Amino acid sequence: MPTYVYRREDGTTFEIEQRITDPPLTHCPTTGQRVERIITGSAGLIFKGSGFYLTDYARKGNSNSSNGNKAKSETTSSGDKSN
Repeated sequence: MPTYVYRREDGTTFEIEQRITDPPLTHCPTTGQRVERIITGSAGLIFKGSGFYLTDYARKGNSNSSNGNKAKSETTSSGDKSN
């Protein structure tokens, strides 16, 4: 469940875990003050393991593209021989 940050009327903040489908709170559950939900930055995605770095994709991409070029040149040369 995501954690949302709310600001009370007096300026203090609190965090609460809510479902995404739950409506935003209008009043603080402990003090009863009116609240507004604050939009905060999240931690973002964290990728773990191999294959998530630009250099990993570049190595795989270079080997695949060079194989693809060889296959194209072979079919072109064999097509030239049949003419």
